[in-house]
Amino acid sequence: MQLEPGELAKTIDHTLLAADARRAQIDRLCQEARTHGFYSVCVNSAQVPHAAAQLAGSAVKVCAVVGFPLGAGLSAAKAFEAEQAIAAGAGEIDMVLNLGWLKDGLLEEVSADIAAVQAACGAVPLKVILETGLLDDEQKRQACRICRDLGVAFVKTSTGFGHGGATLDDVRLMREEVGPEMGVKASGGVRDRATAQAMLDAGATRLGTSSGVAIVSGGEGGAGY
Repeated sequence: MQLEPGELAKTIDHTLLAADARRAQIDRLCQEARTHGFYSVCVNSAQVPHAAAQLAGSAVKVCAVVGFPLGAGLSAAKAFEAEQAIAAGAGEIDMVLNLGWLKDGLLEEVSADIAAVQAACGAVPLKVILETGLLDDEQKRQACRICRDLGVAFVKTSTGFGHGGATLDDVRLMREEVGPEMGVKASGGVRDRATAQAMLDAGATRLGTSSGVAIVSGGEGGAGY
């Protein structure tokens, strides 16, 4: 179903995760999110207090990334970062799972890593980034099943910093594995309205993109994230 720009905006996490992001850029991100009615802004955890202050009184949430972009830190460190980001004003958390453990078949360790962050989040929704461009289909399915069994809010395709981004095939695979109720977030390479709509049609319920303004205005965004 073709969404109107206002409805499409409500699916977008307006994203700025560059290591050298400046305060003025975060201010612009937040203003754009207010203007267009995006669901959230997605920022690194150190940017959360400033973004939360900029968005005070609005319906726009602040989403913080955790263990980003590698996912290879200690579980306790990821959990602590999530806890601190929430205390600073984050209303959602996007964590990167431990890719090395997943590739080694250490599924109990992968599950425990996610569960540690989930416990730190409490009632705050947790999205788990799979970094699908680095996984084969069975590994993607295993990760989705772990997330489904834990009851996290979303599975998410990519960091936007790894190998590849969201693909329609991956979104379909993720939707198939997690079922109809759980969230699926497509991120990485979603830069225009046609791609955004295609991801939603394939089963995504949220889009992570730095090109939100271009998407809702019918243009095409750049490659930055």
